[in-house]
Amino acid sequence: MRRTLFAAFATLAVLAALPVEAQTGAKTDICAAGDDSALSPEQRIAACTALIEDAKDAKPGELSKLLTNRGAANWYSNKMKAAFADFDRAIALDPNNARAFRERSNAYRGEGKLDRALADANAAVRLDPKDAVAFDTRGNVFNNDEQFDRAIEDYNEALRLDPKSAQTFMDRAVAFYFKKDYQSAIKDYDESIKLRPDSARAFTNRGAAYKKLGNREQALADESQAIKIDPNDPINFDNRGLSYQENGDYDRAIADFDEAIRLEPQANFLTNRGDSYNAKGDYDRAISDYDRAIKLNPGFVRAYNNRGAAWRRKGNNDRAIADYEQALRIDPHMDDAAENLAVLRQERDRRGAVSGANSVLPTFDCAAARRAVEKAICSDPELARLDRQIDDAYKAALAKLDRRGIAALRREQHAFIARRNRAFGDPDYQIKKEFERRLETLQAAAR
Repeated sequence: MRRTLFAAFATLAVLAALPVEAQTGAKTDICAAGDDSALSPEQRIAACTALIEDAKDAKPGELSKLLTNRGAANWYSNKMKAAFADFDRAIALDPNNARAFRERSNAYRGEGKLDRALADANAAVRLDPKDAVAFDTRGNVFNNDEQFDRAIEDYNEALRLDPKSAQTFMDRAVAFYFKKDYQSAIKDYDESIKLRPDSARAFTNRGAAYKKLGNREQALADESQAIKIDPNDPINFDNRGLSYQENGDYDRAIADFDEAIRLEPQANFLTNRGDSYNAKGDYDRAISDYDRAIKLNPGFVRAYNNRGAAWRRKGNNDRAIADYEQALRIDPHMDDAAENLAVLRQERDRRGAVSGANSVLPTFDCAAARRAVEKAICSDPELARLDRQIDDAYKAALAKLDRRGIAALRREQHAFIARRNRAFGDPDYQIKKEFERRLETLQAAAR
């Protein structure tokens, strides 16, 4: 913010050094600059404000144009109250100011007030039926209202009036995408990229369409190009991270999520990285990411659901149940959480009926048990108790050792579990005795 304000003050300082006539011309140019100019919104607002203050004797139509320009700059910098005040005043001064209606339509659409946005867009089209941007604006309202066919009709008209509009090609591509016409979406993104090859969002969106068609290689290429164009947008890294995640390349996915989080720590990015850790079996790191996501956004339902899955895989069904229940409190229609919760409750009830109120659960999730040895442990309270005791003794032993000893003990424990999985069912393998022997070894190491 300090840098932005400094830039605005610096602009005004340069203007002050010019003759009065030149000052007015420069202010007019700055005030009228579009959102895609190199000037900041604050610079444009400052220039427009200076002109408005000097325009006491100006015609209503001229003052209306200045207010529209300042309103657009206010809207672009998310100063919504000021933007609406400028647009309202501009329209009151000149009810035929089509651009003021168009810009206010954009502002209403951003606020989710689609009825008002549509009324203003209709007014803009009626007042200036040759303005391609007015049709594009109304198409965007229809797009947001999921009236995709009507949106496409408006985009078609906008492109008839201005066949070189990269933005309209991209907007129409979005409508095709949501209609699940991914081939048409890609064609429009192709045209948009030809006209504006430096648009990171066009590459990102085209990559999403390629992904829907199963062309993951091209999707990754587009996402990488978006990052090359704009390496400061965390969304670009998050999108590519999700592609790597879908491909099972979790390490690359995590690297991209790391960068997205570095640029802007969002609950969504943290949850996505947690999902990659979860898939790798690194449940502690996954849970840590879900914890951070929930701290940033306590209502982020996916973080609760996915943390529940991590707790379940760690064998802590009570915490998993608590997370699934919280997910359903936030979103009662979340099917994944409801299904997972039902399975865990059934498992808890079944174990309670078999083992009684004082039964001990093993260290893993019995609902997700696949190996014969895991199913045997789940069905035998004594084996479940030994499995839990072994885990407790193992953790206690780790706490007593130095780094080299920890590494050695971890290798031993992994070898013990691998032998358990491999040898179970062999006539010579007596699982209870093996468990008791391992428990004694670990308890001795923990002393």
